[in-house]
Amino acid sequence: MDNNAPQSGGKGGLGSLFGGSEYSNTELAGVPLTGMSPLSPYLNVDPRYLVQDTDEFILPTGASKTRGRFELAFFTIGGSCITGAAFGTVNGLRMGLKETREMGWAKPRNVQILNMVTRQGASWANTLGSVALLYSIFGVAIEKARGAEDDINTMAAGTLTGMLFKSTGGLKGVARGGLVGLAMSGAYALYSNWDHIRGGSSSSSLY
Repeated sequence: MDNNAPQSGGKGGLGSLFGGSEYSNTELAGVPLTGMSPLSPYLNVDPRYLVQDTDEFILPTGASKTRGRFELAFFTIGGSCITGAAFGTVNGLRMGLKETREMGWAKPRNVQILNMVTRQGASWANTLGSVALLYSIFGVAIEKARGAEDDINTMAAGTLTGMLFKSTGGLKGVARGGLVGLAMSGAYALYSNWDHIRGGSSSSSLY
């Protein structure tokens, strides 16, 4: 008798018992799995288990998911200094070229333009950096005093910053600086809440 006969018969019997037939891995390689997500070709893991449905960072109890004014102060001050330096550099180059247009392209003219660029860049960086520093200090102090973070803090900090920055110009300078700071901070608060305002107006128009 052939020794392989029972084995093949048992194999076929199991296949016929469950109503199926035997297939090799090569034959099943191109068959899509209906209702099942495909496995990764590199890892034998279902990709559904690799999806992050929750936050990657664990926050302390009661902590906000957004950065507060103290964390944003460093970005605000640094960004203001860089912006002021860039604007001052362009302004200094314009002024230097205008003041030395009667001179020929020689070393004295290049040195004068470079001095103007350096002076204007440092001046504007110092000015905007000081304004950002005052605004950040007032914003953090008002937030800690009120215990809340809203647009009132933004507008109050902008108003106080303008008043203090122009305090050397007397009462008129203080009033003018306060109005400018209030207008700029109010415009920023309106811009940051524009989507919310539009959403509220559109929802109210439906009723």
